Amino acid sequence: MSTLDRVRLQRTALRLEYATIAWNLGEAVLTIGLGIAASSLALIGFGTDSIIEVFASAVVVWHIAPGHDADHPGRTSRALRLVAIAFAVLAVTLFLIAGRDLVTARRPEESTWGIAYLAMAALVMFGLAIAKRRLARALGSAPLHSEARMTFLDGTLATGTMVGLALNALWGWWWADPAAALLVAFVAAGEARENWLEAGEAGGR
Repeated sequence: MSTLDRVRLQRTALRLEYATIAWNLGEAVLTIGLGIAASSLALIGFGTDSIIEVFASAVVVWHIAPGHDADHPGRTSRALRLVAIAFAVLAVTLFLIAGRDLVTARRPEESTWGIAYLAMAALVMFGLAIAKRRLARALGSAPLHSEARMTFLDGTLATGTMVGLALNALWGWWWADPAAALLVAFVAAGEARENWLEAGEAGGR
């Protein structure tokens, strides 16, 4: 790949990350607000996940920013460790929120606006994840690829939360959302471990 092509791809990747950061900042404010209004820990937890995603995106921006050697093993290792920490925080957050919901059998109020927004958020996150994965393969960027997985998990969590809220509204299945959140938490924990191990391999090259 020529230097010009690489710079062009890096700029595209940066634009995607900036778009992710902007979306997630707005998403955090909106979903936490909707969650407080509907007494929904699911929506509040989703807003918290958006803040964690902002951190992961900022790490990737730092890693591939122009003027730095993104291929340097030490820089790649640090970026992977930071993304691993973000995955771990996400896993712990979801475990705590979902566990509390299951133990207390907390039943949130209906939130039609929350369900509608989550449907849109899922489509946006899945689209961003696909675009990031393609760029990550082209650039050979492990941190970008890892962050793309987090974006995909964000879309999965949006889908699970949306389905959970809808099932609760329609049939009173209050446990559907925390159950879906627990599944995402287990996946996030696995991603945290994988990224941490990959960081050690990258640092040893």
